[in-house]
Amino acid sequence: MKPIKFWKTPQRWGLTAVCAIALFGGLAVARETFEAGHIDLKLADANEGPSRLTMAPAAKRAMPSVVKISASKMVKTQASAGDEELDPLFRQFFDNGRGPGSSGEVPGQGRRHNQQPEQHREGGLGSGVIISSNGYILTNNHVVDSATDVRVTLPDRREFKAKVIGTDPKTDVALIKIDAAGLPAITIGDSSKLEIGDSVLAIGNPYGVGQTVTMGIVSATRRNNLGIEDYEDFIQTDASINPGNSGGALVNDRGELVGINTAILAPGSGGNQGIGFAVPINLARNVMNELVADGHVSRSYLGVTVQEVTPSIAKAMGLKEIGGALVSNVSPNSPAQKVGLQTGDVILAMNNVPIVESNELRMSVSLMKPDQTVKLKIVRNGQEQEIPLVLGLMPEEKMARANAPDDQAAPDSSESASANGVSVANLDSDTAKQLNLPAGTKGVVVTKVDPESQAASAGLKEGDVIQEVNRQPVSNTHDFQQAAHKNQGDQLLLVNRGGNRLFIAA
Repeated sequence: MKPIKFWKTPQRWGLTAVCAIALFGGLAVARETFEAGHIDLKLADANEGPSRLTMAPAAKRAMPSVVKISASKMVKTQASAGDEELDPLFRQFFDNGRGPGSSGEVPGQGRRHNQQPEQHREGGLGSGVIISSNGYILTNNHVVDSATDVRVTLPDRREFKAKVIGTDPKTDVALIKIDAAGLPAITIGDSSKLEIGDSVLAIGNPYGVGQTVTMGIVSATRRNNLGIEDYEDFIQTDASINPGNSGGALVNDRGELVGINTAILAPGSGGNQGIGFAVPINLARNVMNELVADGHVSRSYLGVTVQEVTPSIAKAMGLKEIGGALVSNVSPNSPAQKVGLQTGDVILAMNNVPIVESNELRMSVSLMKPDQTVKLKIVRNGQEQEIPLVLGLMPEEKMARANAPDDQAAPDSSESASANGVSVANLDSDTAKQLNLPAGTKGVVVTKVDPESQAASAGLKEGDVIQEVNRQPVSNTHDFQQAAHKNQGDQLLLVNRGGNRLFIAA
């Protein structure tokens, strides 16, 4: 409604005169005058459209396509735990069937602790998005994971039993289908065109209260390294997202689907903090297409472990620019090993597309087909070169490697050395086994790190195994001392931590 404006009018203008002019003169607005106060009110024309910026048209286009999903499964339970134990930093908000007012109590019995049956049915609420008129619906994997019964409720209150077509835990995307036709499919947008500051709506079923729309902006794009999923390329938004919104729609100002709401940052609160994450629809579409075709997702791989090129690492390696993906390990018999990629190589681009962050390389490769040939631009020992590589099919099962515990006791050794605030000892087979290292691992194990040293600030820990110093292999304490004393400035360490290798600039 337009603001109310006040102004005085000549006394000879009465209500009758104004109404007559409005009727016969075609004025766009109505006016009311009050003889006592001589006040003329300018009222909004009921036929006028919205007089302010609004997302109502976008919401109206998208809301019919967003559904409620109820999933349940039989689970074995142990002693019940308080809710405080269920509050991870990054909460994937599976509502567990707790709507408003739910206390988890059995009527007439109060809250039951340590009295749960061995098996019970566990239910949860989430959301989904209709992406085709014949019943295909996108949602999150964690909404339907291991569910034995999945039901979909449409905005018009019709309910359908759903079939899980396929899931991809690595991106938290799932595709389900209901037996229906003529459904209101949402329009698919292009998430690659999103810019920071764009207006977006989050639509879903938070806390089971019913379909809800919240508004915000795109706070960031390409968020990764959050530890939420294996493959992360999130859209970050401040549109309010709460438990039960999982699998719901993130839409742009045209009502087009640009993301699937997935997780929130909720330290200690369990609710919205203005930091939510959505899987970009371009990524979800790739996953969806494979789920429709094969029921599962097949990914390509290079066979390397990569890490970020930090300013300190770039300085230690003599790199001209900060960026790219630093190779910290090359897997045996992998596509990378076959073409001669080496630990310490920095991948600058793939198919002429620059790699700014290491996660970009991993995401790009995962979306390509196995046996596809790519061209890598790398820098090795200060020299740039291009290497063609044929992508391989990622093995379905990978050996899990446990990280060495932070409080790992320092091994006993008669031979030790120290340099730059770092004390090391020779690595023997018993210590290697204790640290979960592969057989044949060579290097020196860190026994102590001076908390005031640069190594401690860079993240070096007791129990780490140093395998290189300034690109020089280290097999024993003598090698370590020689390599460390050659350069008293920045030290580039190749460290093996529980079987995973990484570079640390110390």
